[in-house]
Amino acid sequence: MAVKQETQINSDIRDSEVRVVGPDGSQLGIMSAREANELADKQGLDLVKISPHTNPPVCKIMDYGKFLFDKAKKEKEQRKNQKVVELKEVQLSMTIEQHDIDIKAKNAIRFLQNGDKVKVSIRMSGRQQAYSDRGVETENKFAESLAEYAVIEKPAKVEGRNIIMILAPKTAKK
Repeated sequence: MAVKQETQINSDIRDSEVRVVGPDGSQLGIMSAREANELADKQGLDLVKISPHTNPPVCKIMDYGKFLFDKAKKEKEQRKNQKVVELKEVQLSMTIEQHDIDIKAKNAIRFLQNGDKVKVSIRMSGRQQAYSDRGVETENKFAESLAEYAVIEKPAKVEGRNIIMILAPKTAKK
């Protein structure tokens, strides 16, 4: 269980001396925590410890509720602007026909245009493991057919019974 360290405000600040910053950002000097609290109360604002590890700690006079609201609003805006890149998988086989490659390529293009990465994999069985170079060849041909839409992020590599390659969408530089 993680313990969230709360910001100290008003009477929670028990330091003997604090450096006080006014609501407009001006330096008000070093004073006792009690004096700083009284100063904040006179202005109808809160005293918030913003830098607890300095000597003396820095406290700012501000509206704490508005501060929390603005902070939450910024975090929400950042989450909204994030694009989560997913890893989609396209499975090929060692004996795949050209028409099937075209269909798989069409699906891969759709994934790449949505901004997702594509994992191209071949699962080898039995005697196919002795001819893994043919599987790598198949994946490289598949990547060539997608050259207009993708760049190879991780080249085709044999990992046990699998051959795996990862393609990333091309970034539009126009």
